[in-house]
Amino acid sequence: MSSAAEQEAVAGERATGEGRPAAVVNGARPAPLPTVPVRPGRPTPLGARFRVGPDGVAGTNFALWAGGAEGVELCLFDERGKETRARLTELTHEIWHGFVPGVMPGQRYGYRVHGRWDPWTGARWNPAKLLLDPYARAVDGDFALPAEVYGHVRDWPEQHVADTVRDDRDSAPYVPKGVVVHDDDDWADDHRPKTPWADSVIYELHVKGFTRRHPGIPEELRGTYAGLAHPAAVEHLVRLGVTAVELLPVHQFAHEDHLLRRGLRNYWGYNSVGYFAPHAAYAASGTTGQQVGEFKRMVRALHAAGIEVVLDVVYNHTAEANELGPTLSLKGIDNRGYYRLQPDARRYADYTGCGNTLHVVQPHVLRLITDSLRYWVTEMGVDGFRFDLAAALARSMHDVDMLSPFLAVIAQDPVLRRVKLIAEPWDIGSGGYQVGAFPPLWTEWNDRYRDAVRDFWRHALPDVREMGYRLSGSSDLYAWGGRRPYASVNFITAHDGFTLRDLVSYERKHNEANGEGNRDGTDDNRSWNCGAEGDTDDARVLALRRRQLRNLLTTLLLSTGVPMLVAGDEMGRTQGGNNNAYCQDNEIGWVDWSLLDDPAWKALFDLTSRLIALRHRHPVLRRRAFFSGRAHSADGLRDLAWFTPRGTEMTEGDWYAPAATLGMYLSGRDIPGRDEHGAQILDDSFLAVLHAGEGPVTFRLPGPPWAERYEVVVDTGREEQAEAPGVEHRAGTDITVPGRTVLLLKVAG
Repeated sequence: MSSAAEQEAVAGERATGEGRPAAVVNGARPAPLPTVPVRPGRPTPLGARFRVGPDGVAGTNFALWAGGAEGVELCLFDERGKETRARLTELTHEIWHGFVPGVMPGQRYGYRVHGRWDPWTGARWNPAKLLLDPYARAVDGDFALPAEVYGHVRDWPEQHVADTVRDDRDSAPYVPKGVVVHDDDDWADDHRPKTPWADSVIYELHVKGFTRRHPGIPEELRGTYAGLAHPAAVEHLVRLGVTAVELLPVHQFAHEDHLLRRGLRNYWGYNSVGYFAPHAAYAASGTTGQQVGEFKRMVRALHAAGIEVVLDVVYNHTAEANELGPTLSLKGIDNRGYYRLQPDARRYADYTGCGNTLHVVQPHVLRLITDSLRYWVTEMGVDGFRFDLAAALARSMHDVDMLSPFLAVIAQDPVLRRVKLIAEPWDIGSGGYQVGAFPPLWTEWNDRYRDAVRDFWRHALPDVREMGYRLSGSSDLYAWGGRRPYASVNFITAHDGFTLRDLVSYERKHNEANGEGNRDGTDDNRSWNCGAEGDTDDARVLALRRRQLRNLLTTLLLSTGVPMLVAGDEMGRTQGGNNNAYCQDNEIGWVDWSLLDDPAWKALFDLTSRLIALRHRHPVLRRRAFFSGRAHSADGLRDLAWFTPRGTEMTEGDWYAPAATLGMYLSGRDIPGRDEHGAQILDDSFLAVLHAGEGPVTFRLPGPPWAERYEVVVDTGREEQAEAPGVEHRAGTDITVPGRTVLLLKVAG
């Protein structure tokens, strides 16, 4: 079609609100399909729910919120893909509903929603597009993204895109279908660990990446929920000592078109399209809908080992992207109702960097999110959530608002206020950085901790003030409104960025495999390669890197707050310098279990395990209240004290002076609170000496009242860390701390 003809079609569409005639774009409309009888049914619960009616008739009730729609067709598919339609005629409070007798669990289905096509006002209804039920509890199939799945015309001559011209080709052959699921599991045989926040150690992992190369897991289970439930996978978590796994997104997600065109896939899964369905590709069973039961068995296996399950959830945006994105679900149900639109309603407000933002202040959107959260807690057994770009969820109309509807609803919900809630406390919009601002129920990913620890160990901090705050629980950020030190989730690495090993091996990102010219991923890595970029045979560099890994892990696990590790960091996993491996569903992104066969990396695992065990044994390392810094006894001993290498307590000037050494004294005599029997909590006292300088430093051990003697518990200057060094020093003596070393000393008298 000529450019002039294209412009005429678009202009006519804008004037009339009608799509481009199907006969012009896509040929004749398909013949009408057979329909099935539908009873009125019920408007609640939303989604597809199998039930047996009072008359003994078995079937499924379907209910879909579609505000502003003119009609809804339920589409049922048999095993050969043949479609049968059932028009839903009942409408209650903008919910279209009907009961279809004879529809049993395992039935595949979708919706076609009728309404105006007028993108200029945000209306993008297109019944030619089969839509996934937002409440579908299982999904069969995967998303391909040919032109047919786009609501607008996408394949004009010369690859032009006309997002205001409707495409009337049927998308059903190219999109997955929802699956009717019936499972009355009451979880009576499950025992949730209910680990207190202060006692938690979080382990961030990818279901597929953690299990795909594990030699102890049968090949057919690798990369699946069943693989993560396998004793070989659980054993590693138990040996390490973590109390919770934080799973990268397991909601059904889609792969972006630009990745598919480059032969890549979305690996991390931050591209959700089904908030109730476990991602089907992670299921070992090939039977339709069986991923639900497999996920539940995984949760039970982890609970039986004392490990909680936290889901990384993406409610801030969906896989439908902006006006140029596909029509998969919400966009075709009610685009204006589900998404934040710009004043020019053709465009989307984007606080996420992913093309769209869910309009969480809308009651039906808020209901979708909270219904999903409650479902995963009550019916799928999970113990908490980490909210991706949580600031986007906390926006009222435009600004981030800590009294927003989303946060208010969570705070009063009898189910959700009792589970673990972790915020990624930022988005990319104006005012989106909100570290320290979330209300008391919430914990937060603390990137201030990440940056301070990275800078300290590469000797890039101007002074030690920031490090002091981060080691002791970040009271400057969280000591308000009744919040506790465990409001800070301390991390040095996460899925997004360098692995821990790459953090000490690369100073520049190496993302060439992503196919974006190394432009993607952050340039602010705060990393140091220890003298050589990437792989090297230099024994001195390799030894220094291993020492830095020990320093980083020891710092993390001695800090007050909740530590978070990333799967594989405890054994030296590398991504070859890729700091944005979101599309690397291959050996770049998967955990390499052969590392444990290398004595050097096995030693790192042993140290990590020993540090976690030390943390579990000593409540002084996992305090439930902030330090006061005041003396609580006649001898002047305080719960927290800071020392210079001279063995003297730090003055105000010392905090502002350039320094590479910090001594932190933690008193076990002044731990607030009582144990479950009502007794005062008492523990050993410790002195941690962190020295980031290149050369050795002489450190005088503080004398009475702090201690009479000290016993070395951890010395990161030693390669082998399976056992405590067992060296003792008298208080008041000078010891030599080698360059770039952590010493943890227990007060022995």
